[in-house]
Amino acid sequence: MEKIIIILVGLVWGSFLNVVIYRLPRKQSLVYPPSTCPSCGQRIKPYDNIPLVSFLLLRGKCRSCGASISWRYPLVEAITAASLLLLYFYFGLSLHFFAGALYTSALICLGFIDYDHQLLPDMITLPGFGLGLVYTFFRRDLNFGQGLLGAATGAGVLLIVYGLYYLLRKKEGLGLGDVTMMLFVGSFVGWRGALLTLVLASFVGALIGLFFIKMKQKDLQSALPFGTFLAPAAFIAFFWGEIIINSYLQMFPR
Repeated sequence: MEKIIIILVGLVWGSFLNVVIYRLPRKQSLVYPPSTCPSCGQRIKPYDNIPLVSFLLLRGKCRSCGASISWRYPLVEAITAASLLLLYFYFGLSLHFFAGALYTSALICLGFIDYDHQLLPDMITLPGFGLGLVYTFFRRDLNFGQGLLGAATGAGVLLIVYGLYYLLRKKEGLGLGDVTMMLFVGSFVGWRGALLTLVLASFVGALIGLFFIKMKQKDLQSALPFGTFLAPAAFIAFFWGEIIINSYLQMFPR
């Protein structure tokens, strides 16, 4: 029963995250007005706003105008519910569950907002950084100094990349939003987790970039939303970072 409740709460919370993803970069209120169809502006009735279920019943279309509803809405809801369920399996209903839920929720919002707008709002990353440091006082695996070092490592590496690229090309090759995002991520996962996040995100980003170049949809000058790759990498680092790092180090015995 608890697992079912967690899933239901996750779906509802994911519906709210959809509001954040859509409205925050547009500088709109997160609470007013109620949800409306982006195509016709018609207010969405409560029975058409049930997470995941309404999308399936309406077959992905607005009841009023018939416009397609983005698959992203149920995807965010499903990802959020699955993430909360995973957190529940790991931590139960504890402080760590709620801290992890905020961390994961921020990553979901950042990943999708950056994909849409190439923007990583400070309203998410900077409070997240503060939360990560406060959370270290309640953890056994990471203390305040290690959280601060993780933030400095993640942000510092990207600042170096930012500076070198600007010196060589005389233009920005990396947004400072990525730097503040790594402040936030590093405070939760430590310096080793921060480096793992950067490696995973860079590897996947490079593969996808090469794919688009091969398909001739982009060239080497095209910008890719790095935050979209950082978000899932940071999620992996939070849950399985130490396992991955230790398994890798065991391949090189002293």
